[in-house]
Amino acid sequence: MIRTFAIGDGPRLVEAWVAAAPGDPIGYERFRDLVLLDRNFDPAGLQIAGSDGQLVGAAYAVRRLVAASGSDLEPGTGWILFFFVHPEQQGRGLGRELVSKAMNWLAAQGCAEVYFSSYTPNYFLPGLDVQRYPAALALMEGLGFQTQYEAVAMDRSLVGYEFPAEVRGRMSALEQEGFRFGTPTGDELTEVISVAATFNPDWARAIREAVVAGLPLDRIVVAFAPDKSVLGWAMHGTYEGVLERFGPFGVLPASRGTGLGKVLLHLTLQRMTGLGAHSAWFLWTGEQSAAGQLYLKTGFTITRKFAIRRAQLDPAQGAW
Repeated sequence: MIRTFAIGDGPRLVEAWVAAAPGDPIGYERFRDLVLLDRNFDPAGLQIAGSDGQLVGAAYAVRRLVAASGSDLEPGTGWILFFFVHPEQQGRGLGRELVSKAMNWLAAQGCAEVYFSSYTPNYFLPGLDVQRYPAALALMEGLGFQTQYEAVAMDRSLVGYEFPAEVRGRMSALEQEGFRFGTPTGDELTEVISVAATFNPDWARAIREAVVAGLPLDRIVVAFAPDKSVLGWAMHGTYEGVLERFGPFGVLPASRGTGLGKVLLHLTLQRMTGLGAHSAWFLWTGEQSAAGQLYLKTGFTITRKFAIRRAQLDPAQGAW
């Protein structure tokens, strides 16, 4: 039987999730925070499969009830954040049925397209890890999902990390020209958030909410121009308070190629090391982007690759 979410499903859903995807386990509190307490959560979008009194699968669809930025609810767009089937129930078409129901629900809400799984603010992974989940890839291709772009996750060990002498030299040269690097004050944080919003409105939200939730300001390093304006920043611990998670990070286009980004990156890695972090990692960047290339040159290595996939829906028919 497939039905929508009901109170009491959460712990059993998490148990089935861990059995189905042991390489990407989740705890109940994290599931509660990112799904059940998400501002766009609608119980009707969480499809649950039960068998003999056991919860054996799920697919979660969401559309915006609260705009990510301004007043745009992106009414034609929906997302599927996850789907899974317990190993004992796989190979029977249940996964396809769950995802189909999630897609049909989105279409009935007026969505003309659905993405897996690049939803903000509360995504688990940027997209589908094709190497880890080949069966999910076949299922999605059968439902019309096509790759739109790809993202990579990267990690860097901080064991034995030392601030590079050449970067320190470049930082000294920039400081002699009047540039400054340091922790923002509360007042300066307002400009940091404004700059972050020019890159991605969700970055601005993430910084604001992290600080309000108690993120120490010394987890943020800012590059200031001689006129004291903000040119870029780097930080860690922003998402879910995870010390070793790096980002977000950005330098205004006009200041790229000056070495500001490299200095910000290494200052942040130095602070992370000082707090006892053994590694730095993040989930999402373009491998060929300027940031992606900087990370690779700084000793980060690609640990996972994700395909952000999209399918069309037919809101007129309420089905995909």
